[in-house]
Amino acid sequence: MDLPPQFSSTLNPNPHPSPNVFLDPTSDSIPNLIQNPNSTTLSHYLSFSVPKKRRRGRSQRNPASFRLPLTLPTDSPSSSSSRAPASDEIIVINKEPKTEALIALSAGFPADSLTEEEIDAAVLPVIGGIEQVNYTLIRNHIIAKWRENVSNWVSKKTFLDYIPQHYHALLDSAYNYLVSHGYINFGVASTIKEKIPSESSKPSVIVVGAGLAGLAAARQLMRFGFKVTVLEGRKRAGGRVYTKKMEGGNRLCAAADLGGSVLTGTLGNPLGIVGRQLGELLHKVRDKCPLYCVDGRPVDPDTDVKVESAFNRMLDKASRLRQLMGEVSVDVSLGAALETFQQVFKDSVSDEELSLFNWHLANLEYANAGLLSNLSLAFWDQDDPYDMGGDHCFLPGGNGKLVQALAENVPILYEKTVHTIRYSGDGVQVIAGNQVFEGDMALCTVPLGVLKKGSIKFIPELPQRKLDGIKRLGFGLLNKVAMLFPHVFWEMDLDTFGHLSDDPSRRGEFFLFYSYATVAGGPLLIALVAGEAAHKFESMPPTDAVTRVLQILKGIYEPKGINVPEPIQTVCTRWGSDPFCFGSYSNVAVGASGDDYDILAESVGDGRLFFAGEATTRRYPATMHGAFLSGLREAANMAHHANIRTLKVKVDKAPSNAHSCASVLADLFREPDIEFGSFSIIFAHKNTDPKSPAILRVTFGEARKKCNEVAKQDQQHSNKLLFQQLQSHFNQQQQLHVYTLLTRQQVLDLREVRGGDEMRLNYLCEKLGVKLVGRKGLGVNADSVIDFIKSERGNRKPVSTSLALKPGVSSKLKAGIMKRKLIRRAKVVRKSNESIDVGSANKLSEEVKMTDLVLPDLTVSGTNQSDLSNP
Repeated sequence: MDLPPQFSSTLNPNPHPSPNVFLDPTSDSIPNLIQNPNSTTLSHYLSFSVPKKRRRGRSQRNPASFRLPLTLPTDSPSSSSSRAPASDEIIVINKEPKTEALIALSAGFPADSLTEEEIDAAVLPVIGGIEQVNYTLIRNHIIAKWRENVSNWVSKKTFLDYIPQHYHALLDSAYNYLVSHGYINFGVASTIKEKIPSESSKPSVIVVGAGLAGLAAARQLMRFGFKVTVLEGRKRAGGRVYTKKMEGGNRLCAAADLGGSVLTGTLGNPLGIVGRQLGELLHKVRDKCPLYCVDGRPVDPDTDVKVESAFNRMLDKASRLRQLMGEVSVDVSLGAALETFQQVFKDSVSDEELSLFNWHLANLEYANAGLLSNLSLAFWDQDDPYDMGGDHCFLPGGNGKLVQALAENVPILYEKTVHTIRYSGDGVQVIAGNQVFEGDMALCTVPLGVLKKGSIKFIPELPQRKLDGIKRLGFGLLNKVAMLFPHVFWEMDLDTFGHLSDDPSRRGEFFLFYSYATVAGGPLLIALVAGEAAHKFESMPPTDAVTRVLQILKGIYEPKGINVPEPIQTVCTRWGSDPFCFGSYSNVAVGASGDDYDILAESVGDGRLFFAGEATTRRYPATMHGAFLSGLREAANMAHHANIRTLKVKVDKAPSNAHSCASVLADLFREPDIEFGSFSIIFAHKNTDPKSPAILRVTFGEARKKCNEVAKQDQQHSNKLLFQQLQSHFNQQQQLHVYTLLTRQQVLDLREVRGGDEMRLNYLCEKLGVKLVGRKGLGVNADSVIDFIKSERGNRKPVSTSLALKPGVSSKLKAGIMKRKLIRRAKVVRKSNESIDVGSANKLSEEVKMTDLVLPDLTVSGTNQSDLSNP
């Protein structure tokens, strides 16, 4: 396994994992790691599992972990108090900055820097400097404070007593951002529900769909004071999250999750927080997952390990292949690559080994709800770096509890199937049947499958950019057979077991069984159907399906002398035929990329029509928490646009929001006019005046090895190395883009500066006196330049920003995107080394304000798993 130099790979020798002390879903306490830095708790707290994308089915046997150096701050209370706070010093809020940084990471924030959303929201007037360091410390502290007790509403007054007054502007900015964007004070706790006003004071909003995205947005918008109406086509809320009560004789019953079932990654998972607010204890899905041959015999352990190792090596080869292929890999499927490698050894393996290998392929198709032949070799695992980490869990009694709590007191109109959405600068009309619902804004949360089918007519038609994104992204299928038995006949010390098939085309047919006996309230088994088999299952008679499942179970247990009874009740899902979803969850198909998730998230109609759902979140697609977070995201966007209109400030029409702003710039910088080092420049060619404007972009990426030396020299910032490593671990593919306006002559002069990026940065601040800012900081003058350049380039086809494959440039297919998805073993890949040396940042002037504490690995928007994998 390749690891960055600053990490060491260790295996947990303890067969009984320690309880998860970091954001344990069942605990409201945050461990005090500073008072006892040598404690076992601290050791486990600073050990992170390697990110795993959608760890469905069998988890990895020996998860590798990172051991972070225990460079804890040495400040004592006396030494802290001896330093009077000053605007040019780092604020000391408490003695646990690392603990709070970790909690912020779990919420999707880099440890000591800003997200792109924060930059776009202008939380700070200028990026970088001590002010940004203090802002992030205050932000992290607010998040950690609320996580101590998520059932309380944390108010700004909580912090006024001990945060010095001259930092109150930063407190206001951080607190307002976190509340408005749903990072704190969200959910279903009574103290939070009390904040929903009895009467709306803001414009009306129509939410299409009462799934997790729609419910999250509706509750948030109601708290903001909007008048909300939710239109749901089904007779129930929840969408693809559906808990069905199965019943039999003798008062036997069980709660079966026929849709999204697994909370994947509990560290920071917002649905885990909602579960805590409901007082629920989550059940960890245990790692034990025995496999059985076609004839029911247990798979030989040595053969199991051998084939798994070969499978993982094959994924490694596929990852290396796509890096060698470069841009060509965009048009190649993961299945084609794996099939090529498989042919090499196909003739030298036994039938059992081949069936076992096909089982792993089925598990991979389960993880993506798609055929391997349809998945993009280049980007199928693009969301790997955003894995939330932590255990995968069941919610006892089913996820319907979450849906029920989120839908409480939300005005939902059921059996309202929307078929038309009209939008304009004056508002929206949503038509369901012969009813017309009018509002100031609308939020569309329907699944990608519905958009692909064209079930909803948009007037005017959606922009071609969005239509193309809808077409490119994949939308896969997973089905289930739920069976309630009169008693438990299988082992109670496991939650999963698998079965092999000797037919490759049926490898996903009942390949994995989930035992819900410990959480459903009764003896419940659920068999999964993935890949090609999931599509054939749509037309399979239910009786045939149940008969086949029982044959498999009898083949496994009757040789052990265990009788397999007839099930009392069975349910077969048909998600592909469901007119309200037409499938299960999204994936990155051949020709698509992570950019398409961002495109689907873009609003249209000058801030009138918005989109949310798992297929609109680049970081957490195909997950329940991804859908939930997208609802909170769009509630913030809608409130922002409503506020702009209230203030009678015209919204720029091209682009109309943060998503499209970033997309336009990204498309233009895909082909910069001048490029050197970490600097890219675009300008209008028709204007040859040396004083004509140009837009400069500087890309900050990872810290080089020199950052370790800087950390040793700067004892005052002893947290920095840990922060950088945390960011490197959780945000491997991330970069920060900052901008400024220059003249063309200044660009040419800058290019001639010798000494590398460090000297160029010094030239910018010392000689030219410029400020590097976020996209929004460029202002209206830059907007006109962008529009002119865009129009000048004409109808040139925009290229996905993920496909910038120029040799020697940091925008090459990055190692973070190149990570392969291992179902039982994940691997950390080297990061690109094309970035600005952190030492350069140390020499920037206060005007540019890019300190060494801030530069490394600033992440792009928002903070992976696949809960909707069980539709």
